[in-house]
Amino acid sequence: MIDPKTLLFAILGGAVPAIFWLWFWLRQEDSEQTVPRGIIALAFLLGAIIVVVAIWLEKISLSYVSNSTMQVITWATIEELLKFLVISFILFRSDIIRKPIDYPMYFIAGALGFAALENVLYLMHPLSTGGTVVGLLTGNLRFLGSTLLHAIASSMIGSALGLSFFVKEHRTMYLLCGISCAILLHSIFNFFIMRGSGENFLSVFGFLWVVVIINILIFEKLKRMGKYISL
Repeated sequence: MIDPKTLLFAILGGAVPAIFWLWFWLRQEDSEQTVPRGIIALAFLLGAIIVVVAIWLEKISLSYVSNSTMQVITWATIEELLKFLVISFILFRSDIIRKPIDYPMYFIAGALGFAALENVLYLMHPLSTGGTVVGLLTGNLRFLGSTLLHAIASSMIGSALGLSFFVKEHRTMYLLCGISCAILLHSIFNFFIMRGSGENFLSVFGFLWVVVIINILIFEKLKRMGKYISL
């Protein structure tokens, strides 16, 4: 049976960083007309639920993919496609997109929900075995890396859709490019974190923050694009 104190620490260590990053990224949107917070919460919740499906599919993939490098790529692909599908279920079944910047906001919310539950599950083991310090250190590393990675990777898909806002005839091409970039970033991060040394670890974090800056610049472009829309 799971100790309530362990569960509480795992939830705090896993969910709080994701909520912080959600707050951070939502501040990047157009302050004049923000996305509905209720739908953001729904995207966050569905992103968390889909973790269960991701774990199931990743376990199944082990029976078919034996090469460790291909496993990293396969798992990254599974997670990015599932996050895309669950957010697409919200976006494309309703008329909630009003401007280009809306796309990455919803995708980021879903990704951070995914990261939150993944973090909680990841922290359960070191905390349940008495490794409180290890658990806290692990939580800090996931705060800096994995949680941010999920947000940025899914943001690439949302940004690609946002950039295609006025060129709907090319949306499929933009979408495929966004998904490919998300899987590539996710795979690179996981590969070097799992295989690399401490030096590589810092290099990957540096690279990740470069991608963060690029994403913020893309957000500025999406916000300028939104000014041409009559709402």
